[in-house]
Parts: sequence; structure tokens; C-alpha cells
Amino acid sequence: MEQDRHLIEIRGIGKTYQAGDTLVQAIREMDFYVDEGEFVGIMGQSGSGKSTLLSIIGGLNHPTKGSVCVDTLDIYSLTTEQRADFRSEYLGIIFQSFQLIPYLTVLENVKLPMAVTGIKDNEQQKRALQILERVGLANKARRLPDQLSGGEQERVAIARAIVNQPPILLADEPTGNLDSETAEGVMGLLTTLNGEGQTIIMVTHNPGMTRFAPRTIHVRDGLVVLDETGSRN
Repeated sequence: MEQDRHLIEIRGIGKTYQAGDTLVQAIREMDFYVDEGEFVGIMGQSGSGKSTLLSIIGGLNHPTKGSVCVDTLDIYSLTTEQRADFRSEYLGIIFQSFQLIPYLTVLENVKLPMAVTGIKDNEQQKRALQILERVGLANKARRLPDQLSGGEQERVAIARAIVNQPPILLADEPTGNLDSETAEGVMGLLTTLNGEGQTIIMVTHNPGMTRFAPRTIHVRDGLVVLDETGSRN
């Protein structure tokens, strides 16, 4: 019988950096999997290896050892160009500091991931406006990022990450720069997306945010120390 396959399989990964004359082990060794449709929180304090882990899953940071398979594809066996194509097809990434282009409008920022897809411009426009409507920002499509609140910028970042309808959404501290009420709204949006089938992996240092994720992987000192499944509060 064929072994069950998981959407994402992390196998024995480690990551070591050279800092001057010192070797720093950001990740000692981690093994786990994520199935399609899961919402997984990765919880840990600063320096625990969680953001390094997310960048490795995102195909942005080559591990020193081990492998990352997405849909059975070993992403670090790919060329740099192939890995860029993989990210475009499979991943939406929400960066911790939003990383919106300040001189582009909200609409132009959301359209950016479609630039490499070959989608015609009028279709790009239509799709971007639909996604902005979805996150409640269609009326601010022509504004620049600095004309928005932090919560609105976060929602633009989410819209940009999901506009290509990627199967996997990676979120690095999506509420780290937000007040508690705004954070609740952003997490509500992510919960809704997950309820519609979106696979989400979210890094956070805030225990209050993991209650939105039915499964939480706790990391410390570059290791997985606990993998627990519960229910949303």
C-alpha cells in the first residue's frame, strides 16, 4: 500500500550560519509534516529558529542539511529559477514588516505577484480588485501604503499573498506590529481563509495568537519540543 503523502514534509533539516569565526546553529534538527488544509502555528521566542524555518519552507533559505518536500517535490533539488517558479505557483508569503512598495498604490502592490504569470492586465486588474473587496479595502485601492493604518497594510499584504490563489500561505508574525483589536481582525481573516481550504503556516512568538491555529508546533533552541493539536477557542 502506498504510504500516505503529506502536502509538506520537513525531513531532518538543519541550518548553520557563519558569524565571524563562530558557527551559529539556527536550526539543529527538525522533522514534521503539514497536511493540506491545515492551519499550523509555529510558536517560539526570538532566536528559537522559527523565522529561519519559515524561510526554508518558503524556498528562500537553503538548509545546511535535510530536505523540504512540497507536493512530493524536493524544493532544494531545484535550480534557482525552478525554485522561483515553484514559489510563484505554490506559495503566498506574508512578511513581518508588510514589505509593501511605498511608491505603488494598494492596487499595484496586490497586482505584483501576477506580473510573472502571463495573466492579461485587465484580468490582473479584475482579480486584484476582487481580492481587495474580499479583505475590505476596495475603496482604498488607489491609496499609497503610508496612507493606510497598520491593520490595513497587513490586509493589503494578505491580499497580495493570496491573489495568485496559492495552495500554501506562509505568515511571519502577521500580527506582530498590530494592536490587539486589529490583530483579532487579521486572525479572523486568516481563519476564514483556512476554513475555505487554504493551508496556512504561521510563525508567532505570541501565545495568544496560537489559539486561532488548531495545531501548534513549539520550537526552542532550533528543535521541535512539542507538536500539539487542539481546537480553536
